[in-house]
Amino acid sequence: MLTQRILYRSTDSEDAQSPRTAVPASYAADAGILLLRLTFGLLMAAHGAQKLFGIFGGHGLAATGKGFAALGYHPGKVFAAICGGSELLGGLGLAVGLLTPLAAAAVIGVMINAMVTVTGAHGLWETDGGVEYSVGICVVALAVAALGPGRLALDRFFRWGRGGWAEAALALGLGGASAAIALGL
Repeated sequence: MLTQRILYRSTDSEDAQSPRTAVPASYAADAGILLLRLTFGLLMAAHGAQKLFGIFGGHGLAATGKGFAALGYHPGKVFAAICGGSELLGGLGLAVGLLTPLAAAAVIGVMINAMVTVTGAHGLWETDGGVEYSVGICVVALAVAALGPGRLALDRFFRWGRGGWAEAALALGLGGASAAIALGL
């Protein structure tokens, strides 16, 4: 059963003594979450497409696989496909608001791997090749899982479409666990 969010606000003519009236929540928050989901989701999906298909200036699966092998992922092409697929599907899931906690987990897992294997040794700032960008993406994905994808999402009909602590914990836990597994292989 879906519950309606209610905000309480008073009008200019009300004084401090009068009761507040209930009005439906504004769509501004949903539009803001949609903007975040579309921006970060579509950028992640495009990043995955670069790895998988060589479009948007990417190198494609064969060359990306060689890069992954050089980072210590063996077989490199398999890990490149997993990474590219996680970015593509996780990004698209975030963008349309479908299976949001799982989409967030996919993005978080990939970004944790990127931080550990590529950017972590370079410190915080992106200008030095650091983790700044990856941390930002992780936080956005986790925040969307916690807040929920909003009413302008395909998940709006499902319980997990409202977000919450459980959804955030699932995204972070599953993303972290998948990263640990990939790093441990």
